[in-house]
Amino acid sequence: MESSSLITPEDVLESLMNDGTIDAMRLKIINQLKANEELKNTTIKMAEQSKVLNTPGAEKQTKRELFDALRQELETSVLEKASKSVWELILDNNGLGKEISETVERVFCRLSGREPPLFPSNVDTQSDKGKDVEIGKENSDSTSKKRKFDEVNSEDGADEVASGSSKPSAASDDSGKVAK
Repeated sequence: MESSSLITPEDVLESLMNDGTIDAMRLKIINQLKANEELKNTTIKMAEQSKVLNTPGAEKQTKRELFDALRQELETSVLEKASKSVWELILDNNGLGKEISETVERVFCRLSGREPPLFPSNVDTQSDKGKDVEIGKENSDSTSKKRKFDEVNSEDGADEVASGSSKPSAASDDSGKVAK
């Protein structure tokens, strides 16, 4: 089943937001950050070494004053470390990052009427190598051996947009065969 309109990243994002997937992923990220002992220990060490807390007279300040001063001193560096940890989770190919990629791919496939997986594993790719040439032949026009822009865009570009992949797509040469 082929969709008549191009599925945009915004379409996929809207679907993920509407079905609660974004909130569920956010909760998983927060829980993994809370469980990150290295991040906790680094933050504790930063607070212990804080100029604000180690300044004479700090014990006479109110909790609010101390909190505000600590935030001003440490917020940027703590948030940078937390942000780095979040990106590590999101980009992890074996954990949450893999789950995010698979979820986005599933939603894209559902919206576009395609069958997952869009990008089979290396084992599958090796066994399907001969099929790529056949796909290239099917898409070639009988009067012109080059594919039209919208055919290339709907076959290759939409997959890359949905997955965020930067892998080079297969290109066809003048004979209509797909070059690898």
